[in-house]
Amino acid sequence: MSKKIKLKNILIQEELERRILHGLMFHWEDSVGRLEPAYQFAMQKPLISIRDMKQRLGYWSPSRKEISLSRELVMNHSWDAVLEVFYHEMAHQFAHQVLDACDETPHGPAFIKACHYLRANPEASGSYPPLDDRLNESHLSDQDKIIVRVKKLLALAQSQNRHEAESAMAKAHELISKYNIDIIEKNRQRQFISIFLGETALRHTRDVYALAALLETFYFVKCIWIPSYVIEKDKMGRVLEITGTVQNLKIASYVFDVVKNYINSEWVKYNKNKELNFYRKTDFAVGIVRGFRRKLESQQSSSDNSPARPFALTKIQDHQLENYYHYRHPKISKFSRTSSSQDYGVFSDGMKTGKKLILSKGIEESRVSGKYLPEK
Repeated sequence: MSKKIKLKNILIQEELERRILHGLMFHWEDSVGRLEPAYQFAMQKPLISIRDMKQRLGYWSPSRKEISLSRELVMNHSWDAVLEVFYHEMAHQFAHQVLDACDETPHGPAFIKACHYLRANPEASGSYPPLDDRLNESHLSDQDKIIVRVKKLLALAQSQNRHEAESAMAKAHELISKYNIDIIEKNRQRQFISIFLGETALRHTRDVYALAALLETFYFVKCIWIPSYVIEKDKMGRVLEITGTVQNLKIASYVFDVVKNYINSEWVKYNKNKELNFYRKTDFAVGIVRGFRRKLESQQSSSDNSPARPFALTKIQDHQLENYYHYRHPKISKFSRTSSSQDYGVFSDGMKTGKKLILSKGIEESRVSGKYLPEK
C-alpha cells in the first residue's frame, strides 16, 4: 500500500472518529437534558475518547473526567450497541458527580440508582456481549425455538403454489400470536430490550411510520421515534426504536426488512418507463404497507371465525411490556408531520401490490436485521 493511500485511510478514520465523538456528545447532552435541573447542573461535560481496549467496552475516569469507549466497539458494532455502553459509563459519571459515590464499589447502590435515572443497562461493561452480539448469538433457548419454527413456515411460503404460500404465512402468524397470547395471559416473567430499526435520518418517509405502526399492531413490540445522531449529516435526527422480547424483536426486524425490500423491488417494476419522482414512490410504498395491513386484518378475521384456529393476530394488552416501555420512556411526546399531496392512483396501485406480499425468507438474503433469525 502506498504512503498516499495509507495517509488517506488515516484521514478517513480520523474524520469518522471525530464524527462519532461529536455524536456521542450530542447524546450526552440529550440524556442530561432529560434529568432534573439540579442533576443537570452537577453533571459536568466530560471528555469523550475512543481508545484501543481489549478487556473493556468502556471506561469512566473520575480523575480525568473522561468517558472512553473501545475502538473495536464503535467501529464494529451497531450504534444502539455503542450507546448502550456509553450510557452505562454515563451512569458511572452520574454516580461520582451527582451521588458522590467515591467510597463505593464501581457497581454499588449509587451506580444502580444512577442507571435508573439514566435508563442505562448496569450490565453493559466488561465481558458483557454488545447488544447486537446478544441478538445474533447462535445458542438457542427454548423461547428462541419459536423463531426457528416461524422461519421454517416462512420458508414454505416460497412455494410456487400461491395457496400453499398464503397458508404457510398465515400459519406462521398464527403461531406467533398463539405463542405470545399464551405467555401474556399466564403473565410469565419476561425480559425486554430495545433496538434501533432502519436508518437514522433527519426526515423519514410516511411509509416507514406506517410500517412502524403495523409492527406494533401485529408483532407484539412497542415502537417509538427517538433522537439519534446521523453520522452522514453530523446532526441529530430520529430513529425507530422497537422494544420487546428478543424473540419478538427478531421477528419484527425480519418483517421490517422483508417489507422494505419488497417495496424497493416492486417500485422498480412499477416505475419502469414512468419516471415518477420520489414523492410518488412514497405514495406507492404507503399503499403497499396499507395493503399488507389489510391482508393481515383479513387473516385475523378469517381466523376469528374458524373454530379450528382459535388464535389470531389479536391485539392484547401486555402489561409487562407496557411497564418496561414507560420506564424506558417516562416522558413521551407526540409530534405530527405535514404530508405532501398524494397521488391516489399510485397509492391504490401500491395497495393492490401490498395485498400480494407473502413473507418468505427468500425475498432478500442480505438483510441487515434478517441475520437475527437463526437457521436451526
